[in-house]
Amino acid sequence: MTENQNIEYKQSWHDDYLKWICGFANASGGVLFIGIKDDGSIAGIENFLQLSEEIPNKSKNLMGVTITLTIKMNGEKHFIEIRVPSYSIPISLRGRYYIRSGCTNLELSGNSLNEFLLKKYGKSWEDETEPSFIEKDLDISAIDEFKNLSLDRIPSIKNELDPNTILTKLNLIKDSHFKRAAILLFGKDPQKFFLQSQVKIGRFTSETDILTSDVVSGNLFMLVNQTLSILRTKYLLSPITFEGIHRREKLEYPYIALREGLLNAIVHRTYSTTSTIQIRVYDDKLVIINEGALPHEITIDDLKTDHLSKPRNPLIADIFYKAGYIESWGRGTLKIIQECEDAKLPEPEFISNNNHFSVIFKKSLKQTVETTVETTVEKTVEKTVEKIIEAIIINPGITMRELTIITGLSRRGIEYQISRLKIKGLLTRIGPAKGGHWEVTEK
Repeated sequence: MTENQNIEYKQSWHDDYLKWICGFANASGGVLFIGIKDDGSIAGIENFLQLSEEIPNKSKNLMGVTITLTIKMNGEKHFIEIRVPSYSIPISLRGRYYIRSGCTNLELSGNSLNEFLLKKYGKSWEDETEPSFIEKDLDISAIDEFKNLSLDRIPSIKNELDPNTILTKLNLIKDSHFKRAAILLFGKDPQKFFLQSQVKIGRFTSETDILTSDVVSGNLFMLVNQTLSILRTKYLLSPITFEGIHRREKLEYPYIALREGLLNAIVHRTYSTTSTIQIRVYDDKLVIINEGALPHEITIDDLKTDHLSKPRNPLIADIFYKAGYIESWGRGTLKIIQECEDAKLPEPEFISNNNHFSVIFKKSLKQTVETTVETTVEKTVEKTVEKIIEAIIINPGITMRELTIITGLSRRGIEYQISRLKIKGLLTRIGPAKGGHWEVTEK
């Protein structure tokens, strides 16, 4: 056997290893072996009788954890097997909390500790109420839209008119107060209460240099729809191809995969912090990042197979499921992988570390080259337009001929760029073609 979520080897005993017992107790339980090397070979220990008395006593007295300790033999070598049960209450060691995650033992602090304690007591951040949010803060149109979306899964909601009754049935009201999940899902202005419930999109030319950015606000349904719309229209290319006489327009990354990645971020993120969901668009990749690492009992490899879903925000997940935004729990990552495979893209990468989770969509080498060329062309056009604007600001009566000299464009090219600026409302012609002048309406 090798070390994993539920197995740990130690060659000898140190009292510091009580942390591992604490970590197993706070997770799904596990077995700690004393007298076995990291590679699984038997090292043996001499003081096994002494330890068989000391370890259970220290575990019980310092943590309240009852372990099962067994002395075992392999040839003439003795080693100890310590079985640690999973506890439904939080376990601490000298005031500190530890939890087993994969093959490591983590100390919990800050938001991770708060989230852990809430979970152990059967609560979650989204399940708490916000007394300052009242009925007039609800977006009735959002509730009506949800009713239409959820007809297939909860048809009884069709004839219900009272918002309070609807949200009560959806388990979004407690003790006459609205839960935080209700605010995020159906509030007129969720960011008034939780500013962190936004999505930030950025176009990066390197890891540190950003070209343009957007911040998407609104309820969670709006975040999904508006974010995907902005990505499609502003940040991603949609190359046009033809199959026979049929016109095909496909995004650089599969739309369904992007949607699943965004939904996963919204459902599984930690809302108790000040960070937002980030979408970073590069020439060769797109990264969706949200605060909130994987549950300790789920590994990166599990995401690539059928696995149980453990949403950090089960209320939000339930509402998205009823609205048809999520088809089945635990299959989002599989759908992402399959969509990328069907689009002949590299397998997306999942990363969980430092209490953050990322999904990285990658382009093929051919796409990366094409995007680099496209970006270069865009930058050249932007610089040319800037020259036109600057020249007009300096001399509003400038002529077409003078603009061709300044920019290097043909007269036809100048006319095209000016027509675009006029359509965008950035440029206005005052007076006739001869004797008139240009006016920049937005610098």
